[in-house]
Amino acid sequence: MVSSLAFAQAAGSPAPRSHRTNAFNDPFVQVTSAIPQCPVPEGPLYTEAEVRELAHVRSQHGGSCHRVGRCRLPNSYLYDAEIIPRVLRYIQQDGRFDDTSVWVLGERRLVTLKGCVQSQAQSDALEKAVWLVDDVMGVINLLQVGTDAAAARYPLVVPQ
Repeated sequence: MVSSLAFAQAAGSPAPRSHRTNAFNDPFVQVTSAIPQCPVPEGPLYTEAEVRELAHVRSQHGGSCHRVGRCRLPNSYLYDAEIIPRVLRYIQQDGRFDDTSVWVLGERRLVTLKGCVQSQAQSDALEKAVWLVDDVMGVINLLQVGTDAAAARYPLVVPQ
């Protein structure tokens, strides 16, 4: 008996994508939306196999900051649910970034910035602003000037 997957592959159809979820509940939100043509970043999505592979590493990395005295909470991932709403509020109330389209991702007290800005100076200013938010341990700046999807430094949402 031939499975429907084998039949689809034999017929030249692409294999279905593995189901992916935000299994670790990493906060990922859009904080500004003034540039509608900005390439939309894919959120933190993992297959079941990736979750199994990452679970041990994440528990080791998450707990190490507490063990060495750099975190008051027992796991650095616990901060993210508090940090990202504060980052959102700070960026939205700052005013300098109202003409951008930016998404933020929180993982282990690291904030990743994705999206589009008007200039490199604005990108640098946004990165410095996020560093000022309490409990942020680092900022990963993947912002781009303009809207060229080919220039995006992050994975993009795949149309369904």
